[in-house]
Amino acid sequence: MNLAIAASGEAIEAPLERLRQLLAAILPTNGFYARKFGTTTPSSIRSWADFQQLPFTTKAELFADQQQHPPYGSNLTYPLERYSRLHQTSGTSTGQPLRWLDTPASWEWILHCWQQHYDRMGLTANDRVFFPFSFGPFLGFWSAFESAARRGALVVPGGGMSSLARLRFILDHAITVVFATPTYALHLAELASQEKIELAAGPVRALVVAGEPGGSISATRQRIETAWGARIYDHFGLTEVGPVAIEPDNRPGGLDLLENEYLAEVVNSSTGEPVAPGEVGELVLTNFGRLGSPLIRYRTGDLVRLSSPAHVGDRPQQRLDSGILGRVDDMIHVRGNNVYPSAIEAIVRRFPEVVEFRLHVDQSRPLADLRLEIEPTPGAEGTIAETISRAIRDELLFRVDVTLAPPGTLPRFEMKARRVVRTPPVAT
Repeated sequence: MNLAIAASGEAIEAPLERLRQLLAAILPTNGFYARKFGTTTPSSIRSWADFQQLPFTTKAELFADQQQHPPYGSNLTYPLERYSRLHQTSGTSTGQPLRWLDTPASWEWILHCWQQHYDRMGLTANDRVFFPFSFGPFLGFWSAFESAARRGALVVPGGGMSSLARLRFILDHAITVVFATPTYALHLAELASQEKIELAAGPVRALVVAGEPGGSISATRQRIETAWGARIYDHFGLTEVGPVAIEPDNRPGGLDLLENEYLAEVVNSSTGEPVAPGEVGELVLTNFGRLGSPLIRYRTGDLVRLSSPAHVGDRPQQRLDSGILGRVDDMIHVRGNNVYPSAIEAIVRRFPEVVEFRLHVDQSRPLADLRLEIEPTPGAEGTIAETISRAIRDELLFRVDVTLAPPGTLPRFEMKARRVVRTPPVAT
């Protein structure tokens, strides 16, 4: 068993009782889980072994369910008229978004989760919080925005502006907290440098970053914090699951799970069997409070390393060491080597001469080929490609071709970056 909360009989019983309450609330009317769990009843979950006999829920199942029961699927516990919020996933990993509905009660639970995150990172009513992009249909920033407003902070939307206008907005309104992807935080820092704006001397004290592993990659994190003169707080959540974990103020370098709102497992992505604490595996989540559209044993596709049980005060604390390490489907197989893009980023971001980068994976040949394209700062072309190629070879033990892109040619991203370009295998 790899659940840090399962440290004692009392600790085990608490999440099991929450699970039984969840099943009692949803099984009579939720078509998706009533079909999926068959004859399972709340009283049949008497132990962790019983819980682990429940089948996983996968994104592919949810897509299929929404196609079979359009437009929102059958993972709805209540009549449609009781739902008041619609969001959807980005679709970056599948090309097709999942639609997700919430009742007012489920939305309140999501905001309650954010309040707990804000407690852990020290957000107060004195903060001024900036969201430098349009939210679109994604859940995360809508919920973060509303929850920060309820906390009494001044919340400032930044959609419909150029990046330069957003930088000036941050200074004009003395913004103290900025929400962004790690990629966009770096892009704003790059632009500030070009415009001679001293971000590090500005009012921002914290950046909350999400959507990519960068917030917990040491080299990326250091570059952002140096450029902004501010502390990073990494965050993890999913539209379909909710706001799951935050980097606490007093323990940087990892994510604390809301163990009172989520039950977390880490499993071998191939076998589905639990892995031991400290081993890398796929994060599986059950959320207890989103009764209108719950998820039970949901395979997130995110790779994590769950630390051994720790205690904060008098309670156990589940923690993801080094945050989100990557995604199961992001792994690149190159000439007998397996590598995740985050491992390449951890090396590339150590070099201040590199502004942006892109990975090209050519799978059209019998042996896949990997090429790293970097965009250096003006005047830094020199030997930087050779230096980075050697660093990758020394640390990851395989060779990567590194090429230079002209200044300003690689794409910049506001939301999730798409730095991996794959050439698919040739159809036979």
